[in-house]
Amino acid sequence: MKKHSVLFVCVHNAGRSQMAAGWLRALSPNFEVRSAGSAPAAEINPAAVEAMREVGIDIAGQQPKRLSENDVAESDVVITMGCGDTCPIFPGKRYEDWQVDDPAGQSLEFVRAVRDDIRQRVEALIAEFT
Repeated sequence: MKKHSVLFVCVHNAGRSQMAAGWLRALSPNFEVRSAGSAPAAEINPAAVEAMREVGIDIAGQQPKRLSENDVAESDVVITMGCGDTCPIFPGKRYEDWQVDDPAGQSLEFVRAVRDDIRQRVEALIAEFT
């Protein structure tokens, strides 16, 4: 069975896209998972790391990465979260824009709500492909 490839993109690749990638890796082995940012941060948001650790998912070893055209070209589904028009568009790709609150600079309680919102969206994405 061919693995579907999903790319999660947010501005800093430090919170939302990293949490989404962590969820997808944890919830389904049937996907190739990538994440990137249009303006990557220096490190993963510590509150995002802690919120994911609370549910048994370790994203601490991830590094924010700059979005490349190659990332998009190699992905079947591109899911953006707040990066707007900075994502390159390739014909034939499926694009979704998830309106997810930015956890940057927010409290752990706020980040937990973002984490749970992202989990529901990832579960729905998985269900579409199974």
